[in-house]
Amino acid sequence: MGILDKLFGARERERERVVPDHVGTLEDFERVVKQAGGPAVLYVWGDACGPCKRMSHEVVAAATKHAGRVRFAELSTSGDRALLAALEIRATPTLIVYDAGEELGRQTGFRPASWFDEMVAAEFPEPG
Repeated sequence: MGILDKLFGARERERERVVPDHVGTLEDFERVVKQAGGPAVLYVWGDACGPCKRMSHEVVAAATKHAGRVRFAELSTSGDRALLAALEIRATPTLIVYDAGEELGRQTGFRPASWFDEMVAAEFPEPG
């Protein structure tokens, strides 16, 4: 169970909130992010990270707003150490943006909801 599940639980999901997919293993990462077939954002967070707790709300809002357009996933730093090392995670919160399994870029530190909207509009514009 990830931080987003802890914060919002199953009842919130029933209220049309989109909670990012939890990634706990390399296999999860491959399936959820690398093989997403389109845009994906991986949110890496830590239990003791204050900015992570604040940003979790922003991530859920972005996942809800951009559902069907961008897939959101979350990974805890208490998870698979080999995966964290392979992703070269040095700080939290970290956001890694992917398209068709390829990393486009990453940002470290708190980002407000407006950042997600601007990033999605810039990296994944609406067709036509």
